[in-house]
Amino acid sequence: MSLRWGLLSTANINRALLDSGHGGIIAVASRSAERAEAYAREHGIERAHGSYEALLADPDVDAIYNPLPNSMHVEWSIRALEAGKHVLCEKPMSRHPADVDRAFDVAEREGRVLAEAFMYRHNPQIARARELVADGTIGPLRVIRACFSYAHPDPDDIRLLADLEGGGLMDVGCYCVSGARTLAGAEPERVYAEQVLGGGGVDVRLVATLRFPGDVLAAIDCGLSYAAHDELEAIGEDGSVFLDDPWHGREPVVELRRPGAATERIEVPWASSYALEMENLEAAARGEVPPLLGRDDALAQARTIAALYRSADEARPVDPASET
Repeated sequence: MSLRWGLLSTANINRALLDSGHGGIIAVASRSAERAEAYAREHGIERAHGSYEALLADPDVDAIYNPLPNSMHVEWSIRALEAGKHVLCEKPMSRHPADVDRAFDVAEREGRVLAEAFMYRHNPQIARARELVADGTIGPLRVIRACFSYAHPDPDDIRLLADLEGGGLMDVGCYCVSGARTLAGAEPERVYAEQVLGGGGVDVRLVATLRFPGDVLAAIDCGLSYAAHDELEAIGEDGSVFLDDPWHGREPVVELRRPGAATERIEVPWASSYALEMENLEAAARGEVPPLLGRDDALAQARTIAALYRSADEARPVDPASET
């Protein structure tokens, strides 16, 4: 049985879930009753609540999607868990590992599922890329490249506000961190980052190196102030696995590149990453599977982000394991 979902705000990212084909969204909340009602009418949602608290009190809502600004992720996820709801929290859950731990402690205490919404991790495209790397198709893994950027036009956007925990790393770079960790199949032992600040005091460009066990190195770049690009590549001794659209998977193709040979295009059936992440949470809520992105992954992600920011601030390498 599918869960009945509520949207915690009228954020633009909601549209991805509404268009996913999954269904099951029965309620939406806003701090303005008028805005919630207009949004519900526009998207054919059954119920509109004029406050976040009212949505959490709705007894017919089983699960909450939390797309609030980064600084509000943990607080409102905890409130939803304490109200008896399962929670899919938009990425990144937090840049503070202790807050991530605290949220999962509440989820365990309340017997509810909490998951971080890195939708691309549910897509068959990244699963196929991981298989090729793990199977040794490109030989021993040596280097990972990951990038995600765009030129942000609106100086008032929340992504550029420090008090809401915006910034390039938090907005798009977290995908690069997750992608590198995913292909490496391990957590980084040391990271080093350089950043350029802009907007309301956030990183608008950040470049970093991550060192993984086995002498695997990853190079990432991310930002909100230069031309859009998004790629993910695992490079081994014998070739590479390349994704041209790793985060959205609009036309899912894995390119297998080997020296002296034509590029092999491995097509993957299209699937809605957003529907798949909702289905995974629902299956976890039924006790059928563990959530794909549970406590361990979310905590490791937060530690790496925290270490990258510390490295950029202090101009030195940092071990993510030291971040608590």
